[in-house]
Amino acid sequence: MGAPGQSTDPAPYLRIAAELRTRIASGELRAGQKVPSARRITQEWGVAMTTATKVLATLRREGLVRAVPGVGTVVDTSGACGEPPVRSSRRPRKRPAESVLSRERVVRTAIALADAGGSAALSMRALAAELGVSTMVLYRYVPGKDELVVLMADVVFGEVELPADAPADWRGRLATGARLQWALYRRHPWLAKAMSFTRPPLSGNALALMEWMMAPARELLPETPVLLHTTVTVAGYVRGLAVNLEDEAEAEQDTGLTHAQWLKTRNGRLAEILDGGNYPMYAQILAYPDIGFDPDSMFAFGLDRLLDGLGAVMTERRPGPGGRGRRSV
Repeated sequence: MGAPGQSTDPAPYLRIAAELRTRIASGELRAGQKVPSARRITQEWGVAMTTATKVLATLRREGLVRAVPGVGTVVDTSGACGEPPVRSSRRPRKRPAESVLSRERVVRTAIALADAGGSAALSMRALAAELGVSTMVLYRYVPGKDELVVLMADVVFGEVELPADAPADWRGRLATGARLQWALYRRHPWLAKAMSFTRPPLSGNALALMEWMMAPARELLPETPVLLHTTVTVAGYVRGLAVNLEDEAEAEQDTGLTHAQWLKTRNGRLAEILDGGNYPMYAQILAYPDIGFDPDSMFAFGLDRLLDGLGAVMTERRPGPGGRGRRSV
């Protein structure tokens, strides 16, 4: 029995983990199937995000689930006959020797954790649980979460492979660079929220990508303020759309519906609102069922319009004698 006045109820994260463990053992959650995300746990059980991440970390330690980048946390398929291994919560997997840890492993594990569960699922405690070490051990490799995120961003920007046949003109190079950034944000939806243009993380790989992207434009924009604003405008446009990707990925995981499927479920309600004839623009849009509106189409449309606008800036400033820019007349 517990001490007088002391609750003997298990901690909320242990109670929720036990419920999910029962679902896995009963087959309600099958091998390879997604388990509730951290955000879904906060909504379904009414707990804080830190509690939700501890739930998933507990199940990962027990070997019942694993993080799959771009998908989420799924029931582990490493058990016999494809069934998830059910282990007692009193026997967590053995922690690896600290000597096998490295900063690179810590950072790449953090990336996998954020890819699978979103930025909300990333904490020093959750990362330590994923690595099977105490939280304090992590501080031997990274000073804190803010510094960890900077390292994560630098690693993923290093994934970008610049095309060998890169366009030499300003528009082609800016378009290619913007698409490379968009693809990177697509692979790592948490990345956009980690970036900032007022207080940017200092990533050598990110700076290298921007240097490459802006090289042809720099020849046409010798005026430093214009060069800076052009650089930030293009990169900011891509990031501005990309900050929605993580929310969309979490919504799709929580609802099981893609963006297009979700829109279709709202058509009936939208038709009721438009029935009075007061919204002709939306009525026209609703009458076009295969309009193909999604984040990728919005990115492509906006990028073309942005580059159209920058064309005026580029033609106004051409290299003059001695390489100095001059306005056209």
